[in-house]
Amino acid sequence: MKKRFLWLALCFLCAAASACSTKTEAAGSGGIDVDLTALSSTMVYGEVFNMMQNPDDYVGKTIKANGPYYASFFPETGEYYHFVIVRDATACCQQGLEFKVDGNPELAYRYPEDFPTDETLVELVGVYNAYEELGETYYYLSVKDIAVL
Repeated sequence: MKKRFLWLALCFLCAAASACSTKTEAAGSGGIDVDLTALSSTMVYGEVFNMMQNPDDYVGKTIKANGPYYASFFPETGEYYHFVIVRDATACCQQGLEFKVDGNPELAYRYPEDFPTDETLVELVGVYNAYEELGETYYYLSVKDIAVL
């Protein structure tokens, strides 16, 4: 009985890993490496969790995400930070994905006039990058534009 359970568990893990890699490869068509908008809410949770646990594996990859927009002011830096909230199936484990609009400097986005209001649904496509601030490494999505849904 114990061997049967272990064998079934191994088969399930292999099938789940196969489904994950197929989804990521399928999303890779069209220049997008990870399309969070095409995944089920359960798979989104797993993919975003992996992004938070192993962020260096995603640096340089093009990621597509959507969800409500939020801005947050951080007094220590005097800067506003921008996030899209990526939700899972039960919305219990939602995660904020920071983004920066790194488009044409002449068309630089200014907060608040060039950003949507909090809770506006947005869709972003950008490259995952890292930056250093206050002695810590942070990860963000470098986008050219914000698409309001």
